[in-house]
Amino acid sequence: MRILLVYPIYPDTFWSFKHILPFISRKAAFPPLGLLTVAAMLPARWEKRLVDANVAPLRDEDLAWADMVFISAMVVQEAGAKDVISRARAMGKCIVAGGPAFTAQPERFQGVDHFVLNEAETTLPLFLEDLRRGAPKPLYTSSERPDIACTPIPQWDLINFRDYVTMSVQYSRGCPFDCEFCDIVVLNGRRPRVKSPDQMLHEIESLHDAGWRGPVFIVDDNFIGNIASVKQFLPRLIDWQTRHGYPFKFMTEASINLARDGELVGMMSKANFHKVFIGIETPSTDSLKECGKKQNVAMDFSQAIKILHQNGLQVMGGFIVGFDSDTEGIFEQQIRFIQKIGVVTAMVGILTAMPKTRLWRRLKAENRLLGNATGENTDASLNFIPTMRREALINGYKNLLSTLYAPEYYYDRINTFLKNYNPTARGKLAWSDFQAFIKSLWRIGILSRARFDYWKLLFKTALTKRKALPVAVELAILGRHFQLVAKRALLATDAWADSTANESSRTV
Repeated sequence: MRILLVYPIYPDTFWSFKHILPFISRKAAFPPLGLLTVAAMLPARWEKRLVDANVAPLRDEDLAWADMVFISAMVVQEAGAKDVISRARAMGKCIVAGGPAFTAQPERFQGVDHFVLNEAETTLPLFLEDLRRGAPKPLYTSSERPDIACTPIPQWDLINFRDYVTMSVQYSRGCPFDCEFCDIVVLNGRRPRVKSPDQMLHEIESLHDAGWRGPVFIVDDNFIGNIASVKQFLPRLIDWQTRHGYPFKFMTEASINLARDGELVGMMSKANFHKVFIGIETPSTDSLKECGKKQNVAMDFSQAIKILHQNGLQVMGGFIVGFDSDTEGIFEQQIRFIQKIGVVTAMVGILTAMPKTRLWRRLKAENRLLGNATGENTDASLNFIPTMRREALINGYKNLLSTLYAPEYYYDRINTFLKNYNPTARGKLAWSDFQAFIKSLWRIGILSRARFDYWKLLFKTALTKRKALPVAVELAILGRHFQLVAKRALLATDAWADSTANESSRTV
């Protein structure tokens, strides 16, 4: 059996980091971890190829070679997934699909022969057994939450490490919190399931043995969802890093209660974690209560972010506008809030009703759903009727984006961040880091309208906090990406406004 595993094109979003890739001569930010793991679950005797459309285009020759085409995608990759399905179908290939996009709304994808949904540890063996017997079904689904102790090591040999900025591994699935807008609980449940320290270290060792050196993203829904287990794992990871000379710098996602646990923060710092994404969402207490973000309500964000920065954990933050409790003053409030706490990498989006979330079900019951989610909350799309006037929400969001990523505001946040930041990450600078620095001198230091802020940042950091200079350069380069993503979102808001005006005129 010849199996072609295809990861569809990922659009230009906050998480794509497409605009930093030319600085470091890479083709994509992250590998398709789900497909690499599924590949390891397939019979070893089968031939396998993986095509990541974000690295290289899917060729007809690849499709012609395959007996079956396996596709995995997130909601934001829907258009790319449909294109792959269409091409595979036109060549008469058997198509197997799974992953978040297909699990959320399989009815949106025509032409798939077999849907293998939910968690592959449960449903993929059922499909493989039926395939062996010659009677595979069109749909495999399960509400079972499998023990991920049986999850195999990803099949790293299917990718070229040189194509990617960061490698990915998974430690746990699930999150103990139940935020109304979040689909994590829908996909992975509320009880965090973790890999044992031995299993996790074996996986990290395999990545090291395969030749990877550099950043590793632990892609958990909430890395600290099971704090007791994490505290058993981290000392083992610290020991491994020490013995191997700190070959990896880790980043992950966590909830803000991390900052309350000094022991845990210290462990993560010693294990060489250097970034953490946190869903901060909003400074509005009413909106936090509305969406069930209880862990954020009583938090002093300024102090929490300061603690994490002082321990070498650069905070990347998620922020949302458009809650029912939001007033038209929320946009200016968000600007002041984000600038004050010094979260440089701020992903700000309009609230989106993702399929089957509590928010989606509530809005559906209230007859407020307008359409499907794009999966990209920074594209200015609105798939529900907000309580705020639509025009006010879109225009407020437009001003929020254009302000936050204007050079003077962006570099002001970098300076606020650097005041408290204590770089603790160990490891050698790679050749790609020097490449990025040299390219940034020209592309940002000469050609960009942020050039004066850029040079001021470099000189100030070199004189006052030299160890943080690589981080300062990285943030300047990331600023270029965020400015272009924001520009695309602003164009989308203008297009939305034009279409709304045309619709209104036709109605009149």
